[in-house]
Amino acid sequence: MTGRPLLAKSLALAVTIVAIAVSGVRAASSQAADDIAHFIAGMPPSADSPLAALTSDPEWKRHAVFFNSSWKDFENRQLSKVRAWSADNIKQSQPVLYYMFSGPDFLYANAFFPNAKTVIMSGLEPSGGIPQLSDISPRALGRELGGIRASLGNLLKHSYFITNEMGSQLYRSRLSGTVPLIYMFMARSGLTVRDASLVALDKDGKLHPQDEPGLESNAKGVKIVYASSDGEERTLYYFRTDLSDKGVANSGFLQFCQGFGTGDSFVKSASYLLHTQGFSSVRDFLLKNSFVLVQDDTGIPVKFLSTSEWQLRPFGTYLRPIAQFSRNGQPKLVELFKNEHPAPLNFTVGYRWGKPSNLLLAWKSGAASTEVK
Repeated sequence: MTGRPLLAKSLALAVTIVAIAVSGVRAASSQAADDIAHFIAGMPPSADSPLAALTSDPEWKRHAVFFNSSWKDFENRQLSKVRAWSADNIKQSQPVLYYMFSGPDFLYANAFFPNAKTVIMSGLEPSGGIPQLSDISPRALGRELGGIRASLGNLLKHSYFITNEMGSQLYRSRLSGTVPLIYMFMARSGLTVRDASLVALDKDGKLHPQDEPGLESNAKGVKIVYASSDGEERTLYYFRTDLSDKGVANSGFLQFCQGFGTGDSFVKSASYLLHTQGFSSVRDFLLKNSFVLVQDDTGIPVKFLSTSEWQLRPFGTYLRPIAQFSRNGQPKLVELFKNEHPAPLNFTVGYRWGKPSNLLLAWKSGAASTEVK
């Protein structure tokens, strides 16, 4: 007696999925994109969405329960405190935010810099395709949603992604790459996904559709148009690209960024790459083009932040780097934290999860100093 109801339910789900495909609705179109973002985030899509029927599936229900519980804890433990810190300490923000070595971490970018109109992110993680659910079977649904949860494990626990551990999840999943995770972060942040398209840069930093015939690119990614609660449209770019000096010399990425001019910058959990000579081009770009810089100790070393040009305000507790990066200690940062009597942090940032964290708020001297608390 139980076989027929189960068969009927499976058929109904299959019909729903076929309906999505037949309808010709593109995942990048406004309502469909936002519905997919909500669905991936364990939040109900719009009532008239073909995806609404899939929310009765037990796998999606388990996914929603997991996210609702995990997100409530994460919001209380981290995000609400990050937003409060930002509101107290960043009194003027620029229209553009540069977040190098970000991976898919739009979540912290938005929490620290909620007023950015354009967010430019970059890392080694692949962007993948625009999320599509039209050809995912009910049987595969649980596996795909489970992959999303697995990809988020370190961020929810430790505030950062580990690129090597994310590799298999970002490549092998049908909801592959960073785009589904960014969609999910946007939905959970109360934002609306309006449109998404795959893009690429030529060597001169000009933006092209990724599938443009004959295009050669070392910086491929995604452009996502989204809206805040007031309806104002904003844009996120994520590029998978090599940020080393050799990489940026051939990718056009810094030329693309240069077109946006002065912005704010955010760096965390960046493997101390900006401490090395091999990443001096990105470091120099950030020093030249940042109005406000927020970073943990993996960012630009203090020795490069001249006190004649920058004002510095430390927060939290500076502990020497973890064993893996033990050579990247900064005597000047030790001195700064000793002399400036930094205010405490009530959230964790960086590699020392569960232990005191550090942040450095830096801003250009002059006009900025009267606006940044």
